[in-house]
Amino acid sequence: MEAKRRILFLINPKSGVQNKRKLPQLVEKYLDKNRYAPFVEFTRYAGHASELASAAAKDGFDVVVAVGGDGTINEVGRALAHTSTAMGVIPCGSGNGFARHLGIPISVKGAIDFINVAEPLCIDYGRLNGHPFFCSCGVGFDALVSNDFANSGSRGMFTYIQKTLIDWVTYKPEVYEVETESGCAMHKAFVIACGNASQYGNNAYITPFASMRDGMLSVSVLSPFTALEVPQIVTQLFNNTLASNSHMTTFGARWIKIRRKVAGPVHYDGEPCVMDAELMIDIVPEGISVLAAPGWDGTCAPVPIYKQFYDIVAGVMD
Repeated sequence: MEAKRRILFLINPKSGVQNKRKLPQLVEKYLDKNRYAPFVEFTRYAGHASELASAAAKDGFDVVVAVGGDGTINEVGRALAHTSTAMGVIPCGSGNGFARHLGIPISVKGAIDFINVAEPLCIDYGRLNGHPFFCSCGVGFDALVSNDFANSGSRGMFTYIQKTLIDWVTYKPEVYEVETESGCAMHKAFVIACGNASQYGNNAYITPFASMRDGMLSVSVLSPFTALEVPQIVTQLFNNTLASNSHMTTFGARWIKIRRKVAGPVHYDGEPCVMDAELMIDIVPEGISVLAAPGWDGTCAPVPIYKQFYDIVAGVMD
């Protein structure tokens, strides 16, 4: 008889807007105990998830599940990179871009059902000036909004939209020098996004051609546009057609250097910070193992709308 896989659920109680108090009971209720022997820990401070995940990997755990948003995934992922321990995800954040790219249901029950049938697969991850990211990173307007959102004191889609509208009024696009293995070019850009995953979260597709298993970054450069074009840009961002917009340039690269006039805000996996004027972004092929659908090719695997609705309702009923 095959031994049960040891699986550790690391719950970030501060991520997103959901109450995580009942999560251990849901794990106990829905996890396949014939396959897994579960353990549960709540994180208590920033960086705690990395500490616990690193200890679990050294102790030989088969899986560590990040229960939270893309920031929690980043903490767990950087601890598990280049180890034999796979990362699982129960999305409980504000955007959940990483989980949505993998096709993981947003409800807790749906995500646990996914874990029950998923298998470990190696995927790529990115680095921004040496800092690992697993979803995306970028400079420009999105970095400014991420910074204001993080300092707002509240979470959720409404707050994000509110900060976006406020920052839109004062933001001035910068000129960037962008170098890749294919050459160098100057871009006046509203946003430069480098994706390992296809979206920021909440089904906002900024790097729609991204794959987590191709050894490449997917880069999107959005040039400035007028206020009259905002409705079209926003609509295309959420219906995954932004790549067809005349203001959008997309390309793949194994590495990219972005040079700007001065140091300024950046974001990686939704977490904002200030970095130097020169940014080096590269991809680490097959650097981490994650729980994914068997045979998954690394491209976006969206959950159908009807299935998302069913899972959300089921999660509320739990």
